[in-house]
Order: sequence, then C-alpha cells, then structure tokens
Amino acid sequence: MKYLPHHSEVLVSSMTCEDVIARLESVTKDVDYLSGTLVGQQEEQLFNGKINEDSFRLSKVVKRADSFLPLIKGKIEPTRAGCIIFLDYQLFPGASFFMVFWSIVTLVMGMFFLFGQEEPMFAAVSFAVGLGNVFFAWSHFKRKVKKSQQIFHKMLSLQKNR
Repeated sequence: MKYLPHHSEVLVSSMTCEDVIARLESVTKDVDYLSGTLVGQQEEQLFNGKINEDSFRLSKVVKRADSFLPLIKGKIEPTRAGCIIFLDYQLFPGASFFMVFWSIVTLVMGMFFLFGQEEPMFAAVSFAVGLGNVFFAWSHFKRKVKKSQQIFHKMLSLQKNR
C-alpha cells in the first residue's frame, strides 16, 4: 500500500482511440486558471484538463474547492477490437505536499515528545493525529474517486445510468 492516496484501473472499450478522445474532448475544457477569465461552465462540461493524442490529465468540474479531488491521468492504447484505457487517480500535487508536510510535522513532534521530553502521552497524541490525517485523506479520496469513476464510466457508456 502506498502512503499517498491513489487508485488505478484499466478499462477495455470497443470504441477506437479516436472515438474515446473525441468523447473526452466533447466534455472537457482546457482551463487556464492564471488568465483570470473564467467564464461560466457549460452544462455538458464534466471535466477540466488537457487531452493529447494518447493520454490525458483530467479532474471533475467542481463549484467549490476540494482538497481530495482526484487528478485523473490516463493513457489510451489501441487494440484490434477497440482500445485499452489505463487510468491513475491521485491527489493533486499541492494536496500531496500538505499531506506529506503535516505527516512529517506530527511524526517529528511525536519523536520529540517521546525521546526529547519523555512525554509518552503527548507522543501518542501526535502519532495518532498523524495517522488520523492519513486515514481521513484516504477515506475522502476514495469517496471522490468513486464519484469521478461514475462520471467517467457513464461518459464512455461503460456503466448504465444509476
């Protein structure tokens, strides 16, 4: 098990690579957040991101900031009967940085209290807060991955409407 939240899956589709890319392009908008010219999103826009010939980086469109929103990295490979889509869901780099940062801080505090101050109760609390942070991140990330998966699968018509 990796430390940082992630999830991988492989989808097999009877569509060609070009069809998958076309569907992705029809529901994805390449957004430049630094330009300051964000316009209201279209109803059919499901994802923000970049799409290349055989790969893409997407995230679900959200109205409010979400620290546990997965970044979907995909690679598409052709087969004789369609294509294979390799998906990797992971935290955005900023969220990963803060998760690692606070885990290190709580670990260092726990070691300081355990070995430097000889306060095992404070050390236990520090270690528990660090572990709680990790479990909290994993549980919320998994919930967000499921939502993104449902939208992605529905977009590719791999999943029936629920």
